[in-house]
Amino acid sequence: MIGNKIVQCVPNFSEGRDSEKIEKIIDTLRGRDGVKLLDYSSDKDHNRTVVTLVGEPSALKETILAFMAVAVENIDLREHKGQHPRMGAVDVVPFIPIKNVTMDEAILLSREVAEEASARFNLPIFLYEKSAVNPSRENLAVIRKGEFEGMEDKLKLEEWKPDFGPAAPHKTAGVTAVGARMPLVAFNVNLDTPNLQIADAIAKKVRHVGGGLRFCKAMGVTLEERNITQVSMNMTDYTKTALYRSFELIKIEARRYGVSVVGSEIVGMLPMQALIDCAEYYLGIENFSSDQILENKLME
Repeated sequence: MIGNKIVQCVPNFSEGRDSEKIEKIIDTLRGRDGVKLLDYSSDKDHNRTVVTLVGEPSALKETILAFMAVAVENIDLREHKGQHPRMGAVDVVPFIPIKNVTMDEAILLSREVAEEASARFNLPIFLYEKSAVNPSRENLAVIRKGEFEGMEDKLKLEEWKPDFGPAAPHKTAGVTAVGARMPLVAFNVNLDTPNLQIADAIAKKVRHVGGGLRFCKAMGVTLEERNITQVSMNMTDYTKTALYRSFELIKIEARRYGVSVVGSEIVGMLPMQALIDCAEYYLGIENFSSDQILENKLME
């Protein structure tokens, strides 16, 4: 049973191929008082698993620490290879306020988890997004640049001293980022080409740092089993950059290479409004209100 104060947590860990190992880590999240596991999704190409759970702040804190203990023990990044950038066994742990919890409370929870995890596991931890003490560390991509293999040299630099823990990466578990943020939508668009250079070029045009959409991070990824590529995106504020905008921009940019979009996917969970915005756009619905959705009325 979950109480009246609800926080969402979406930890990402660096294992997406070994089902036995994945289930061992996920088992730490099952059957806990005050916490509910909503979803987890593993990707073999990314070699990564994304988890979604919700809970009361105190129960969620203890659950995440138990989860991290098993992930740190069972994942060795020296043997890890995948399409998705990573710097840690538990790569990132974001907290999102959902119900009767302020962003300040989510920030406090993230800092408590970061401090205790660093002490328990001798793990360097950076605070990011809303939790960042240093504004230059708000962007996860900046923190993760260099990935696991480059962290030993990076952490020697004074400007990259971790917020908590030792100034050297954990031998097998690397470095973790913990923070509080707005709801994020992991949205991927598939292209009918195996040419990764094309996917990378399109991603550069779509993401904010390349002059694209303000609340979009993007990279090209190879889906080897399907012999196609993908523009893999994190939509960091779907209320300001809607999913359909990135989808349409990718189609526009793909045309110059004679490439077509062949599908898309959502990784993990997302707010219903993110899909309602797309339905409104593609159906050309005028003066639509979320009050018109039957399920919303039933949940009131």
